[in-house]
Amino acid sequence: MTRTLINFRPILRVISVLLLIIGVLMWTGIPFSLYYDESPLPLAYAGLTTVVVAALFWFVPRARTPDMPDRTDLTIRKREGYLIVALSWTAMVTFGMLPYLYSGMLPSVPDALFETVSGMTTTGASTLTDIEVQPRGLLYWRSLTQWIGGMGIIVLTVAIFPLLGIGGIELFAAEAPGPTSDKLHPRISETAKRLWLIYVGLTVLLGVLLVVFGLTPYEAINHAMTTMATGGFSTRNASAAAFSPAIQYLLVIFMFLAGVNYTVLYLSLKRRWSEVWLSDELKAYVGLIIAVSLFLTGRVWYLTGLPLEESFRDSVFQTVSLVTTTGFVTADYTSWAPSLTMLCFVLLFLGACAGSTSGGIKIIRNLVFLKNSYLEFGRIVHPQAIIPLRLNGQIVPGRIITHIFNFLLLYLILFVFGSFVLSVLGLDFLTAIGAMATSLGNVGPGIGGVGPVDNFAWLSDPVKLFLSFMMIVGRLELFTVLVLFTPYFWRLN
Repeated sequence: MTRTLINFRPILRVISVLLLIIGVLMWTGIPFSLYYDESPLPLAYAGLTTVVVAALFWFVPRARTPDMPDRTDLTIRKREGYLIVALSWTAMVTFGMLPYLYSGMLPSVPDALFETVSGMTTTGASTLTDIEVQPRGLLYWRSLTQWIGGMGIIVLTVAIFPLLGIGGIELFAAEAPGPTSDKLHPRISETAKRLWLIYVGLTVLLGVLLVVFGLTPYEAINHAMTTMATGGFSTRNASAAAFSPAIQYLLVIFMFLAGVNYTVLYLSLKRRWSEVWLSDELKAYVGLIIAVSLFLTGRVWYLTGLPLEESFRDSVFQTVSLVTTTGFVTADYTSWAPSLTMLCFVLLFLGACAGSTSGGIKIIRNLVFLKNSYLEFGRIVHPQAIIPLRLNGQIVPGRIITHIFNFLLLYLILFVFGSFVLSVLGLDFLTAIGAMATSLGNVGPGIGGVGPVDNFAWLSDPVKLFLSFMMIVGRLELFTVLVLFTPYFWRLN
């Protein structure tokens, strides 16, 4: 008989640190509640509950058994890494919804859970029908959940793991989005610190610029966080359509930057331009944005009769917002034309660059698929020839290609399966595929009854719970969650 030896001590230790961070961050919304003459008690009580549970997880006695590793062993291996990520996200969304429940802002668990999962996964889908009447302190927490989930709270924790005596490379690999494992520094904790410094720096810069361009400090803070997280939560019912053209263009620039691989951003800050332009993914990302934006501009201008500048602004904004999976809205793209609705639906599957805060499949996976498919024609004509696939000037190993193809196939299977489940639960065809695509890709708006001018409040509780699970699966790149449901994970070799 085989037994699974999983070291639960570092698992409890990491979850306790995560919950401590979440609880303290809840309290940062209290000043906004006090400033706007709102009750700070929901955030205060939610933070206190979370911190107390975090302390219990830290100090709870952990007796040693013959089957368990030494109690002083805090090493995180591959199994512990994947299990920590899954359990941490479960804990974060469970306690993250407490402010909504304590305040009555979202009194039902399915609604509160959906809003929290949508925030933490940076999806941006919402069950709130009137955002502007909600308490400001809670809207700040709502935006903060996206900022927390943008870079990944796990990555932040990895940065402080040396203080805890815990090794975190397996955890970093399980949490960090994208198929690449580029590191900015030989030590994984230093990599996490550099990522967070870039993330925080860009957030602060955008916040300052938004104030300069006319937003209040409160709105600037909220939109800076949700933009850099590629989340899309707004404090306005009309989303980004409520702002001036200048602010919309500013958001386009920072949404674009948020969709760039953070390794490339780091190299740009170091002015290592030759290495930056070696990135085939960056070239494809820029080319895609330009091509789709220009095509949409021409069609929207022709079909709607809007001024050319407004057609261009709406087109480039929606293109960048959908590709980066941010989900901000300036126009109802489902009203332009059926062909343009289909194009925007396709954009839900692309995603931006690997190693960014965006969701979706990612440009690099699509690029590998297209390149390999093209090279296959050459292999058919010349079966004896060795025609390798190159990316960034280097040959891509076969195991990487296989992994990417498996990911794409699994993504397609999940999309079809999820759409079928949603149709069984009562959704019409367009709404089912739109809700599934936007949830699995962590985008926000979809098509059908969950389009850019609609929300998710009208969906049934089973649908909201199912979509919440799919948002987490998509945010953690499928395998990280689904591997837990296989016997390979639990069986000791």
